[in-house]
Amino acid sequence: MGAAVGLVGGAGLFCLWWACWVPDPDRAPRPPSRRLQLLRDDLVQAGMPGVGPASLAGASVVAALLVALGVGVASGSGVVGAAFGLLAAAGPTTLVRSRARRRRTSTREQWPEAVDHLTSGIRAGLSLPEALGQLAVRGPAELRPAFAAFAEDYRASGRLGDCLDRLKEALADPVADRIVEALRLTREVGGSDLGRLLRTLSAFLREDARTRSELEARQSWTVNGARLAVAAPWLVLALLASRPEAVAAYDSATGAGVLLAGLAASVVAYRLMVRIGRLPDEQRVLR
Repeated sequence: MGAAVGLVGGAGLFCLWWACWVPDPDRAPRPPSRRLQLLRDDLVQAGMPGVGPASLAGASVVAALLVALGVGVASGSGVVGAAFGLLAAAGPTTLVRSRARRRRTSTREQWPEAVDHLTSGIRAGLSLPEALGQLAVRGPAELRPAFAAFAEDYRASGRLGDCLDRLKEALADPVADRIVEALRLTREVGGSDLGRLLRTLSAFLREDARTRSELEARQSWTVNGARLAVAAPWLVLALLASRPEAVAAYDSATGAGVLLAGLAASVVAYRLMVRIGRLPDEQRVLR
C-alpha cells in the first residue's frame, strides 16, 4: 500500500514538473542571440550554409581530441598534448571566420557591379523579379548562385516576398539586405526614385570598398606581425617537445600552470589584437 501511494505521489509530482516545462504554442519563439546569428552568417558567407553551430562545435571538439592525442603520443606528455588540443579547438571557428572574411572582402568589391546591372535592367523596363534573375547570368560570378536560386524559387512559387526573404538568408550580407528591402518597398508602395537610389548606393559602395582596401593594406603588416608574435611561443614549445628533459619539466604541476597561463595570455592577447585592429563591419539591421 505504501509503495502504491509513493508511486502515485511521484507520478503527480512528475506531472506538475512536466506542466511547468510544456511550451506555450501562443508564445513567440525566443530569437537567437546576437553571437549565434553572427556565427550563422559567417557559416553562410564561408560557403557552408548546411553546417550549423552545433556541427561546428562538434568539429572543434574532434579537432581538439585529435591534436591532443597526436601531440601527446609524439611528445610523451599529456600536459603538452592537452595545451595544443585547447589551441586546436579554436581552429574550425577561426577557419570559418577567415573564409567568411575573405569572401566579404571579395563581394564588397563586386556589389557595385551587381547594383549597376540591376539598375540597367530596371531602366530597360524589366520587372523586379526579372531584373534580379538576370544577375544569375550577367552579375558577378560569386553572386550568381544565390540569384540563380532566387530565379528558380520565384518560377516555382511566384511569391516575391518569400523569395526575397530566402535570398537574404542565402546571401547573409548587409548590402543585400538594403537592396532587397528597397526593392520590396518599391514593389509594395510604388515609387519612381528606385533608379536614383540604386545609383547612389553603387557610388557609396565603391567609395567604401576603396577606403577599406587602403586601410586593410596599411594595417596588414601590423596584424600579421601580431599573429606571428602570438604563434611564436607555441612553435618554440613544439620544438622543445621533441626533447625528453623539456617534456619532463612540463609534466609537473608548475609546468602545467605555466602552460595554462601562457595559453590564457595568448588568447587574451590575440582577442585584444583582433578587437583593436578590426575595422568596423556593417551590421545586418534589416535581416
